[in-house]
Amino acid sequence: MNDNLIEEGVEIRNGLIIKSIQKEDILELWQISYGPKSDLHWMSFNAPYFEEPILSWEEFSRKISLKINQPNVALIIFQNRIIGMLSAYWEDGKLQKWLEFGIVIYDSKLWGRGIGQDALSFWLKHLFETYPKIQHIGFTTWSGNQGMMRLGEKSGLKLEGQIRKVRYWQETWYDSIKYGILREELKKKIKKIKGATT
Repeated sequence: MNDNLIEEGVEIRNGLIIKSIQKEDILELWQISYGPKSDLHWMSFNAPYFEEPILSWEEFSRKISLKINQPNVALIIFQNRIIGMLSAYWEDGKLQKWLEFGIVIYDSKLWGRGIGQDALSFWLKHLFETYPKIQHIGFTTWSGNQGMMRLGEKSGLKLEGQIRKVRYWQETWYDSIKYGILREELKKKIKKIKGATT
């Protein structure tokens, strides 16, 4: 997949677009994630045990400016407004053989509508095409985030690890959870979907 397509925006279904972050997107992204338009409900599921702060406009714009036009970060746009973000990072640093991803839909009213699954299907394909040598992509979550676990399973990822009672939040212990998918597994999934629609 050509990074320029992500830069310009790719419509993956009616009204749902994935595109790289541009300077003009930063204010709207802050408003929906931390600013006046945010319900902040997403922070209750996005590793809350780290107790990340609510970022001010200045803090957010400084941090997100580093992600402008980067191939490993993209906006999720639905019906002409920013609603979330996709990301990827190297778990093994400079070795760059172990890629993990993240996804967040900031507007909780849009959860459970298949938007995350459609965005993630595109993102997995994009990452495997962008990095043709890697064989595995995964994500890490916690047992308190049932929505993310369901998203992983619906998207064809397998439960690969469960470290019990290592995440502590609001006087309760939770498990750390790892999901992943292999390149050949995603190819089979795509082939099966294409076969079912022809």
